[in-house]
Amino acid sequence: MSDQFTKHYAEPERTAAAVRHYRWLAQHAEPLRQPALNVISPLSLTFERIDGRPVRPDDLPRVAAMMGDTHGAACTTDLATATLNTPHRFQDGTVFADYLTPRQTALQRRLEQGYLPNRTTLRAMLDLLEKTASGPCAFYKDSNPRNFIITAAGDIFTVDTDDLSLAPMGYDLAKLIATLLLTYGPLTSNAIDAGCDAYNQALRQHDPRLDTTDRERLDDFLALHAVLTAPYLGRNGYRHSWPSHIRLRLQGAS
Repeated sequence: MSDQFTKHYAEPERTAAAVRHYRWLAQHAEPLRQPALNVISPLSLTFERIDGRPVRPDDLPRVAAMMGDTHGAACTTDLATATLNTPHRFQDGTVFADYLTPRQTALQRRLEQGYLPNRTTLRAMLDLLEKTASGPCAFYKDSNPRNFIITAAGDIFTVDTDDLSLAPMGYDLAKLIATLLLTYGPLTSNAIDAGCDAYNQALRQHDPRLDTTDRERLDDFLALHAVLTAPYLGRNGYRHSWPSHIRLRLQGAS
């Protein structure tokens, strides 16, 4: 097996954006670890190959702590002046999409695709999105189990960091929890609490004033992820359905 992995891109602009995001994370999002970027070509990037496995439910507290530490580091440095409803441009040309606009577009598309029953439900989801757009900025990188690699030594590497956007604290943690339960089945309330606690404790090490994620806010994020991930159920290893309290919440918005 090769000790390298090459990822291909359709356009040079996509390659360049992926490089900028990779470098931004390396500089401002410690302790997030990425495979070494060895070769940059116009339409491809070649990385160090990391052998390991994806995240499992019992890894949640450890990965959540790493995410909280990472979000706290980014928020108290380069994202300190960012706001959730405005795209953020850095001096090196890196741009993070804002939190609201791409998700408003995606929710509208879910209605058109038939994943939302009517415009009343769409309005409820848009209102929920706006409700969650508060507090200091973290970033979103689609934290599903396959986008982490845990090595035999227990090291956690993050992969597939091409697309980043601004997001509230806890939103990307909710994506990890959502995709873990869709992949492996229901998580216990205690397991979810342990993940939230680990995330919040790591976050507060950077600034005790940073917003933390409680279960009510987490459920808001999970309801949004339930709609946004709807097209992928039954694909990409998402074999399980949403917990009953999230389904009931969505039915109540109809």
